[in-house]
Amino acid sequence: MAPPPAKMQEIHQFLSSALTQRGPTALPYAEPTKSLIRQHLLNLVSSHTSLDPKTATFTHNDGRSVILLQADGTVPMPFQGVSYNIPVVIWLLDSYPHYPPCVYVNPTRDMIIKRPHSNVSPSGLVSLPYLQNWVYPSSNLVDLAAHLSAAFSRDPPLYSQRRPPPPQPQPSPSIGSGYSRSSRLFTPPHQTDDAAEVYKKNAINKLVDRVHCDLVLMRSAREVEAEGLLSLQSGLERREEEINNGLNEMVNEKETLEQQLQVIAMNTEFLDTWIRENQGKPKNLLVDLEDVDDAFDCIGTLSKQMLECTSLDLAIEDVVYSMDKSFQDGSLPFDQYLRNVRLLSREQFFHRATAEKVRELQMDAQVASIAARLHS
Repeated sequence: MAPPPAKMQEIHQFLSSALTQRGPTALPYAEPTKSLIRQHLLNLVSSHTSLDPKTATFTHNDGRSVILLQADGTVPMPFQGVSYNIPVVIWLLDSYPHYPPCVYVNPTRDMIIKRPHSNVSPSGLVSLPYLQNWVYPSSNLVDLAAHLSAAFSRDPPLYSQRRPPPPQPQPSPSIGSGYSRSSRLFTPPHQTDDAAEVYKKNAINKLVDRVHCDLVLMRSAREVEAEGLLSLQSGLERREEEINNGLNEMVNEKETLEQQLQVIAMNTEFLDTWIRENQGKPKNLLVDLEDVDDAFDCIGTLSKQMLECTSLDLAIEDVVYSMDKSFQDGSLPFDQYLRNVRLLSREQFFHRATAEKVRELQMDAQVASIAARLHS
């Protein structure tokens, strides 16, 4: 029997809202599978009205918590001609539907899981061949519920802590009611425990729950501590990189300053030498203004060549300037202007290139002289 239309409309709205959320509250399912998940839950609710879709927090074995969809309620269990209701929770993990859901038997306060059980662990985890052989996309929740009912009918997983009166056949719970204390839960009279055994099992269960909570808290504290250490490590690595960059910049700056110091020392040495050689000359030196070349005394072939190249370069610069003025005044034809400028520019280029070569040779000679003087 299908749920009432109002109930189905409410379930439709809930699933649409839950699966379309974005941001931190979004469910961790893959976007292409959300429509299939929605259809699986709707088919399950249509065929099993005692199961309701919900969202709840699921804690993994490693202590990690995540909000997932679940189907919470009961599945029918025919046993000895009577239909009972077994409370279960079907968790749709974040890998669903590519991987099977996680099913737990959820006993009420006055019920105990049968030990040992072929399909249910002491913690309530259900293991079925249908779950182990889950095949996407043919496997679904409706077939899973049918396999749960069949497996529980062969071997009931729950029994009561107290001997109840013999169960009387009653109609199944109303549509959408889920399960409650008034639901017919499986309580066969031949399965009972004495008070000491029940107390022992309850104490063990409480101890296990307490240890699990302590482990979760310890893991959370260690994760926070690890995050702090990782953040500190990242800060130290960033500072190490900044220090290394600063050290490299200082080394480069030191090399640049040493080079500049060598140039300054070279220039200082050159000036000191010139002053020593010409210290007494200004008083007796009379420069003949008619012969300007005699005012400069070049030492060495490189100096003479540098002086010659520089003077020719500047002379050509003056000639080109004069030709520009003549062309602007109209006294120099355009074609003659272009031809002369081209020839003079070519000659000026060679003079400048020669001067650059001479300058490099002079610099190398001066550096070698200073280095020899420093080592001596």
